[in-house]
Amino acid sequence: MDKKVLVTGGSGFLGINMIRYLLHQGVTDITVLDLVEFDYPERDRIKAVIGDIRNAETVREVMQGCNWVIHTAAALPLYTKEEIFSTDIEGTKILLAEAGKTNIERFVHISSTAVYGIPDHHPLYETDPLIGVGPYGHAKIEAENACLEARAKGMCVPIIRPKSFVGPERLGVFALFYDWAKDGKKFPMIGSGNNRYQLLDVEDLCEAIYLCLIKDEAAVNDTFNVGATEFTTMKEDYQAVLDRAGFGKKVIGTPAKPLILALRILEFFKLSPLYKWVYETACEDSFVSTEKIEQKLHFYPKFSNKQALVRNYEWYLANLHTFEGKGGISHRVPWSQGILKFFKLFF
Repeated sequence: MDKKVLVTGGSGFLGINMIRYLLHQGVTDITVLDLVEFDYPERDRIKAVIGDIRNAETVREVMQGCNWVIHTAAALPLYTKEEIFSTDIEGTKILLAEAGKTNIERFVHISSTAVYGIPDHHPLYETDPLIGVGPYGHAKIEAENACLEARAKGMCVPIIRPKSFVGPERLGVFALFYDWAKDGKKFPMIGSGNNRYQLLDVEDLCEAIYLCLIKDEAAVNDTFNVGATEFTTMKEDYQAVLDRAGFGKKVIGTPAKPLILALRILEFFKLSPLYKWVYETACEDSFVSTEKIEQKLHFYPKFSNKQALVRNYEWYLANLHTFEGKGGISHRVPWSQGILKFFKLFF
């Protein structure tokens, strides 16, 4: 396909999966802009630029001649408030400003269902109020507002709000669960685990993004929830991984309120990697309506929650030797378990 694509955050979990998807679709002129080196096997098939989306000159250089921009770069919740706001808000504004100057055909912005905060009803629709939780949720709302301003000026800016997505290359908080599974441990849920918590496979997300690039502009220039359409309870979905691990272990429920209080304290003292939006929503229902993207783009996910989690776990096992002992605060590496590694002994 004769299109030049810029992928921001292309060295990250979503970025590499999106690049592989584009290459499979015949898109070969791909530029990656990321603060982190692009060290995947596909590095000889793309142009990788180490740089910052907050640097207007760098953005101007990499965007020259591009037709499409896929904006996946973001500072995740474990970053400082200052880093989150400067990256997720100001960085997005810089990218949109340059995209407007260079007449980019499509600018796909990857937002988050964190913009809905901790809601009081389900499913969530794209028209529901945006509340946000913590700096990350608020920053994603402001970034969306910048996209709406650009759209009002005539740009085509699809906004995608994905549920938490998993798949090959995904580590982060999910690596904690997979580590316990591979070591034959039970896994404690915050609360009973009988709540419904929708996830998403990264391959399905990549397809949704691609449809926003190739479908009619009038259809895609909108805001879309994306999530698995087949999911049960958290206890049932996560049990599929423990069953795959083969030790006969079970997901177990715990009293939510005291555990959440304990996790707040541990987070305050930086003893746990879990942040507010994770532990305060984990015991609640959390699912979005996908009616709009089904109707407008004819998008239907291939993977259920269980399939996505097991697929990610199998990738984790196959690649454990490449990241064992590493850590950090991105989705590409396992998050340090902190004091939770001690509690693992009792399960």
